[in-house]
Amino acid sequence: MNIKLTNLLKAVGPGILYAGAAIGGSHLIQSTRAGADYGFSLLILVILANLFKYPFFEFSYRYTSVKGKSLLEAYKELGPWVLWSFLLISIITGVINFAALALGASGILGYIIGLPVEPLYLSTGLVLFCVLLLLLGKYPLLDKVMKLMVVILAICTAIAFFMSLPVERTVAPGFEQADLFTNAGLVFVIALMGWMPTPIEASVWTSLWSLRRIKQKNYVPTLKESMFDFHLGYIGTTILAVFFLTLGAKIMYGSGIGFSNNGTEFTSQLLMLYTGLFGNWSAALIAPAAFFSLFSSLLTVVDAYPRSILSAYFLMRGESEEFGFKYYAAMMLSMSLVSLVVVSYFTKNLKAMMDLATIISFLAAPIFAYFNFKVVMSPDFPDKYKPKSWLKYLAIAGMMFLIGFSLIYIWSLLFF
Repeated sequence: MNIKLTNLLKAVGPGILYAGAAIGGSHLIQSTRAGADYGFSLLILVILANLFKYPFFEFSYRYTSVKGKSLLEAYKELGPWVLWSFLLISIITGVINFAALALGASGILGYIIGLPVEPLYLSTGLVLFCVLLLLLGKYPLLDKVMKLMVVILAICTAIAFFMSLPVERTVAPGFEQADLFTNAGLVFVIALMGWMPTPIEASVWTSLWSLRRIKQKNYVPTLKESMFDFHLGYIGTTILAVFFLTLGAKIMYGSGIGFSNNGTEFTSQLLMLYTGLFGNWSAALIAPAAFFSLFSSLLTVVDAYPRSILSAYFLMRGESEEFGFKYYAAMMLSMSLVSLVVVSYFTKNLKAMMDLATIISFLAAPIFAYFNFKVVMSPDFPDKYKPKSWLKYLAIAGMMFLIGFSLIYIWSLLFF
């Protein structure tokens, strides 16, 4: 069956929002840190994390496209405890995610404007801007803004990546690569994969966004059209993850500079290395790419967490997941306020906050991976739309991969 371009354009949207959510903490901060500290040693893990999480995001699109319902409704059918699990993890990681992305974006914004503004004030301004944007423009404006930002981000990052390829970095005298086989090394690996490309519970977000897109365009896309949208976002984020790791490895690895845990200082170090290598003009390219990567993630999570938490809550009460606008506004403002309190305590330690959120997400990943696998393999799901054998086996391998690394991390806590 041929896909019409007009219908395809109506379907494209949730995949771009997914890309905006993914390209942030996991890419700019975690992937760049991976390249800076370990060179290309962790490239295979970045690729494997994207490969083995792929089925569980695909299942979300598959379920919503076929059943016309959100993934949360499928979770409800599995049992109330599944929704409770999603709700608890989303509240914890949501607040930390808000805070970490706001703090990271504020560091880059401070560098761009060149004024000594406190990170807490800049974070507050960014979060409030996101809230106002979403309250005034709602989903349609979010969709348009994210498409523009993701395109700008992709172009800037790609240019920086290809510029870095000929670079031959001179290793500083006495430089020693960080040891992966330590507790700190394993913590970083788990943190890297926790949000790579994004937490698996975010598959619920794409499900909800897909339903909103259907209402916005008054068009129900076919499974093929939905899958095009999904692959556009997923493959794009995987490529950009490799780009950011390469930039860290080519520009920072071996420099002998110890990168700060402070968000503002980390940003300054990052941008100064680029300008030192390519010249001051490169800041005009790198700074917007870095800012848009974090701000795009911040904007999407400010929408996604309140939307998914409220949907889960109302479903648990036996009501429709279609909640009123006043609940959405109240939840968004409440989470924003709590996250800014967190920022005030973690202003000097962005790394610790990011690691905490990503580790929680990674340890929860096998659970949500199993949930997503179960909903598309259930007897209620039409046989002709069930995953093909290769995808089913990849999902099983993915669950084993996630469980294996989770056990390694728990073992490191007990015996290192």
